[in-house]
Amino acid sequence: MHEAAAGDAIVEFVIQGVTLEGRPFRPSDWAERLCGVMSAFGGDHRMQYSPYVHPVTAAGVRCVVVDRRLEALEPMAYRFLLGFAKDNQLQTRDGRVAERTELARVLRVGAAN
Repeated sequence: MHEAAAGDAIVEFVIQGVTLEGRPFRPSDWAERLCGVMSAFGGDHRMQYSPYVHPVTAAGVRCVVVDRRLEALEPMAYRFLLGFAKDNQLQTRDGRVAERTELARVLRVGAAN
């Protein structure tokens, strides 16, 4: 993973659904399954993804975005996710910096209203 520009703290990393050899990772719903392990029932009695781990599609590739704060909150879960990527030889990359992550959160909340 790379360093961000000076002053920009990277607050997440991305597990990509592509192996180190460049092959698509299977099954195709792996990201949802992995995030499902980290989900819980919300107040509405429906399963909700953790706010720290969620699936996305980036450039047509299924990915899992992991908030780095998870390491302090749930170190075993954080290590599990890192181990999953390593064991399955998946590519990882840095995610967004704090400012962009906050903007995305505001846009998500705004879109829900």
